[in-house]
Amino acid sequence: MSTKNLTLIGIVVLILLLGGCGCNSYNGLIRGDQSVQTALSNIETNYQRRTDLYNSVIKVIEGSANFEKSTLKEVIAARAAATSVRLDVNDSTSLAKYQQAQAQLQGSFSRLMAVAEAYPDLKTTKQFENFQTNIEGTENRINVARRDYNSTVNEYNLKVKTFPNNIFAGMFGFHVKPYYRANPGSENAPDIEFNIK
Repeated sequence: MSTKNLTLIGIVVLILLLGGCGCNSYNGLIRGDQSVQTALSNIETNYQRRTDLYNSVIKVIEGSANFEKSTLKEVIAARAAATSVRLDVNDSTSLAKYQQAQAQLQGSFSRLMAVAEAYPDLKTTKQFENFQTNIEGTENRINVARRDYNSTVNEYNLKVKTFPNNIFAGMFGFHVKPYYRANPGSENAPDIEFNIK
């Protein structure tokens, strides 16, 4: 065999190796991207469950004739804002906006629940009692879903950043995805006041 033939065989083998590595990297990146999409959808599903629970208790509260309407309106506005934000797993600003809207909804709802303490007739309704039980489980599900999302993003980001996948990730347009972060100020202990009037 001549050197020309050996060189040609070497080039063909190199192309096949690179093609095989490229296919494996691409398929791994696609699987990772889909896992991140699924994990993010699980977060959205759990937030939707919480919103549905909020909606149920809001209807119960609206039926209470003398309940403070301003607090209820604040929750309804926050709920509308939270459901209007659309998530894009490739856009860290959309994730931050979504988180902020969910935090505002949770904050306004916490204020609503504090005000509800002053209404004993409301607190004894079956729907209200069911809500209190279900919301605790839902909050736990949300925390688990966020943790699972971050774990999935970590696996995906490692694929995107490590050699040789980083070469193929750049070629095929795969980029690092944002993590789900704690809400600003959540590292501080909450200031709880019980002087409801």
